[in-house]
Amino acid sequence: MRKIALLLIVLLGVAHFANICRCEDEENDELEEEESDDVMEDEDDDTEIKEENGVMVLTDANFESFMEGKDTVLVEFYAPWCGHCKQFAPEYEKIAQTLMENDPPIPVAKVDATVAKDVASRFDVSGYPTIKILKKGEPVDYDGDRTEQAIVARVKEVAQPDWQPPPEATLVLTKDNFDETVNNADIILVEFYAPWCGHCKRLAPEYEKAAQELSQRSPPIPLAKVDATVENDIASRFEVSGYPTLKIFRRGKMFDYNGPREKFGIVDFMNEQAGPPSKQVQAVKQVQELLKDGDDAVIVGVFSSEDAAYETYIEACNSLREDFTFRHTFSAEVAKLLKASPGHVIISQPEKFRSKYEPASSTLAVKDSTSVSDVQEFFKKHAIPLVGHRKPSNDAKRYTKRPLVVVYYGVDFSFDYRKATQFWRSKVLEVAHDFPEYTFAIADEEDYAEELKSLGLSESGEEVNVGILAEGGKKFAMDPEELDADVLRDFVTAFKKGKLKPVIKSQPVPKNNKGPVKVVVGKTFEDIVLDTEKDVLIEFYAPWCGHCKKLEPDYLALGKKYKSEKNLVIAKMDSTANDVLDDNYKVEGFPTIYFAPSNSKHKPIKFEGGDRTVDGFSKFVEEHATMLSHKRDEL
Repeated sequence: MRKIALLLIVLLGVAHFANICRCEDEENDELEEEESDDVMEDEDDDTEIKEENGVMVLTDANFESFMEGKDTVLVEFYAPWCGHCKQFAPEYEKIAQTLMENDPPIPVAKVDATVAKDVASRFDVSGYPTIKILKKGEPVDYDGDRTEQAIVARVKEVAQPDWQPPPEATLVLTKDNFDETVNNADIILVEFYAPWCGHCKRLAPEYEKAAQELSQRSPPIPLAKVDATVENDIASRFEVSGYPTLKIFRRGKMFDYNGPREKFGIVDFMNEQAGPPSKQVQAVKQVQELLKDGDDAVIVGVFSSEDAAYETYIEACNSLREDFTFRHTFSAEVAKLLKASPGHVIISQPEKFRSKYEPASSTLAVKDSTSVSDVQEFFKKHAIPLVGHRKPSNDAKRYTKRPLVVVYYGVDFSFDYRKATQFWRSKVLEVAHDFPEYTFAIADEEDYAEELKSLGLSESGEEVNVGILAEGGKKFAMDPEELDADVLRDFVTAFKKGKLKPVIKSQPVPKNNKGPVKVVVGKTFEDIVLDTEKDVLIEFYAPWCGHCKKLEPDYLALGKKYKSEKNLVIAKMDSTANDVLDDNYKVEGFPTIYFAPSNSKHKPIKFEGGDRTVDGFSKFVEEHATMLSHKRDEL
């Protein structure tokens, strides 16, 4: 009996313990449900609209719900680390207080653009702080002063019930009105764009602001736009191959636009373009001062009246106005100084660049048979002296022709150093006149420190160094040696005979290069990218570039996708550590991607505007491939 009683006690204890556990489990379940509810409440907090000193705090999650049904809202896009934003914060809170007292109240909000990236992207926010007034959900840019008075006044103006945005100042051109518009305009700027192009979207507000300002000018300068994806014939006629492409038209004649792409830059550039390309000179002294102290060729057209020769000259000047400074005269005294007759164009070199090996000036007689291109070729042919001074300011305008022989030293034409500068230049002149097929120049070694480094001459120990910049991006360096005319002549002669080896900045050639994405270095660029047996897609990247790092997984996946294609190479090259030995592969930003077809290596196709995804790249590759074993139907 005692054993039975003990057994009953044990069983009752176990049952009680199980009951306790069940109760604890139920309590735990209730606690977990409460915690879960708390978590859900926390998650719902993303949509909760908080207020900080009268300013509503908006996020990706609550932006749309807050904007719904509101007529006018002032929004600041900021970054927490931005000094300007921090400085503006107290003023913005005052603005919020003032607009809250308006009748009806106007809400004021702020968005941390570094967190709410979807909203910031939607409104093309690229700088901080960015202020926008939203009228019925549509953005109205604010470019005024960041003061309470200015911002409040503008917001109240937009908040008026009858307020409408001003009509778009940018003209919309189509096949129906394009020719009539550009043919009748003294000057007009035309943008060819694609609606999906990110660069075009960023340009659009700046372009419209410029159009508004230039429309108020007297006389106005019109700005226009053409949707190149719709108006294919117009885009094709003017060889539009990328977006956005901007062109200037003068009475229907097209000129390239090489100016800025923001409001103030566009306005200033077009104001300059609207003026005459040549300035009139009336006094002999003006020309004498240019010849004595100038740094560039002095170009003067001599005319008796605004006759046909003058018109030809002006038209020739128009398309080269960014490369040269043009002048013209109707003065008999200036004509006498230049030893010119009416109808002549004179190019004279400044006194410091003259030598016994070349004429002091060149003359072109502009006749009825002289074409605009004849005059332009005359400008280009005689613009630089036998040995000129190459500088960063004139490099792209005067010294693009290759081969270019450059002599580097401490070039300084100021009074105290002119003698030393001319001493070395005279030695270069002795050689330059024997090689008229090459361009020769002197350059200050400090201006071209990086170029000297790329030639391996930055620590040569010599007072004067010499390099040759040849076609295809190839560079040749003279072995460090004290310069005289004979040494320089021997170096240039060796180059002419093909006896010199180019200097190539290159990482080591990879020992194992069998991965899906081939690594190209300076020494293998020609062998891999310029291989006429293969199509090549090459990415030029920088190790520090965030866009390049983001692209890497998709680019690697692309390489794996086409790894079985024997005649297609997916490749990449670190542009910061390697030379590209072909000028056709220009890299102006990272990443830059080109497709080099097997049959056209020196005319690569730049990847622009497409999606940087496996599908986007695949579509691009298969569109341009010449040697794929098959085309993929799904693409």
